[in-house]
Amino acid sequence: MKPIVALVGRPNVGKSALFNRLVQRSLAIVEDVPGVTRDRIYADTEWQGKEFTLVDTGGLTFTGDETMNQLVRYQAETAIREADVIVLVVDGRQGVMPGDRQVADLLRRAQVPILLAVNKGEARTADQAAMEFYELGLAEPLVVSALHGLGTGDLLDHIIAHLPHVVQEETTAGPDRAVRVAVAGRPNVGKSSLVNQLVGQERMIVSAEAGTTRDAVDIACSVDGREYVFVDTAGLRRRARVGEGVEKFGALRALRAVSRAHVVILVLDAVAGVADQDKKIAGYIDEAGRGLVIAVNKWDLVEKKTGTQEKYLEQVRWQLGFVDYAPVVFISALTGQRVKNLLETVDRVAAEHARTMTTAVLNEVVQEATALHPPPSDKGRALRIYYVTQVASRPPRVLCFVNDPERLTDSYQRYLEGRLRQAFGLEGTPLRLHFRKRR
Repeated sequence: MKPIVALVGRPNVGKSALFNRLVQRSLAIVEDVPGVTRDRIYADTEWQGKEFTLVDTGGLTFTGDETMNQLVRYQAETAIREADVIVLVVDGRQGVMPGDRQVADLLRRAQVPILLAVNKGEARTADQAAMEFYELGLAEPLVVSALHGLGTGDLLDHIIAHLPHVVQEETTAGPDRAVRVAVAGRPNVGKSSLVNQLVGQERMIVSAEAGTTRDAVDIACSVDGREYVFVDTAGLRRRARVGEGVEKFGALRALRAVSRAHVVILVLDAVAGVADQDKKIAGYIDEAGRGLVIAVNKWDLVEKKTGTQEKYLEQVRWQLGFVDYAPVVFISALTGQRVKNLLETVDRVAAEHARTMTTAVLNEVVQEATALHPPPSDKGRALRIYYVTQVASRPPRVLCFVNDPERLTDSYQRYLEGRLRQAFGLEGTPLRLHFRKRR
C-alpha cells in the first residue's frame, strides 16, 4: 500500500493544476472558476525513487448549507483522514483569506505532517508575499507555481521527507493485471452511486443534480481477491447540449476513459427507458472495441407485473440491437440489488474480451459455416475463404484470407460472426473480422 498525500485548500487556489504538475499528467480538469473539482481524484507518482499516491480534492467551503458544498467537504475530509501527508495549497497572489484560516483550523486536528504550498508564485515578490502565511501557524511556506513548475521539486523533496516508511509488498496483481471498468451513460442515471456500490465506500459524490461528476475518476480496489480499476465518468449529453469549458472537458475525458477500459458498463435509467443518446454511447463503445455490459439501473422504482422484466429486456434488445452481444443486468445502485451479479458479469465479459481462439478450431467452424451456407457468388465466381486465424485480442480480431474481398457482403459477414459467436461464446465483446486477398 503506497503512502497517501492529499492536496487540500479552499476553492480556486490551483490544487488541480498542482496535482497535474506533480503527477506529470493532465488528469484533473483545470478551469479558472471555483468548484470544478468535486470528487477525490487519485494518481500514483514517484520522486527520487519513492512512490506515493497523490489525491486532489474539491475546494473546502464553510459558509452556507448548500448540499453540494457539504458533499464536496465530506470528500475532502475523507481524504484528510486517510492521508499520511497533507499539503495545504493557498493562493500567493490573494494572501491569507478567511477560508485559508478555516482550512488551517481543520487541519490542526490531523495527526500527520502538514506542508504549506503557496501557489501562483510567479511574481518576483512572491517570496516576500509568502511570509504572510506564517500567520496560519502550520509550517514554513513553500513558494510554488503549478503553472510554470517553479518550486515543485522542493515541494516534492519535502513530501518524500515526511512519508512514512513502507515495506513494498510483492504482488502479482499489478496495474497490468487489473481489469479496467469504465461506468458510462447519460447524466443522472446513477453512475456514481453504482461506483460507490462496486468499491464498497462513498468515493463519488452522489446528488440529484445532473452533471455532478466532472472528471473521469480512476478508483483502484480489490474485490474478493481480484484487482479492478473502476472509472466513473461524466454524464454524456448530446453534443449540441454540451457547453464549453468544464462540461466539454468532462465529456472528452469520459470518452477517453471508455477507450482505455477493458469493459464498459453502460448505465440506463429504467424509469426513463432507452434514449437516443444511450444508442450513441453504445455505438461509441462498440466502435472503440471495448467489452460491454448494459446495466438497467433504478429497477427498484419500476412497478412490477408478470413478465415486466422480459418485456423490458425485449425493448432494450430492440433499441440496442447492434450490440445484441452485450449481457443485460437489472440493478439498483441505491439498494445494491444485483450489483454482485453485475460484477460477475463484468468478469465474464473481461475474459471473453481477452479470449484467444485456436487456429485449428477457427478453421473448422468457418469450413462448417461455409458448407451449411455457401458464400455469395457474382457471375459464377463465388467468394472462397482459404484460411482464418486470430491476430489480436481485446477485442478478438480474426483475419480471413480469401480469393476476392470485393465479393463479401455485409449479410454474409454478419452470418460468419454469428457462427463464431455460437461456437466460442464471446459474450459482451465485439468481434472484428478482417478479409484479405491471398497473394
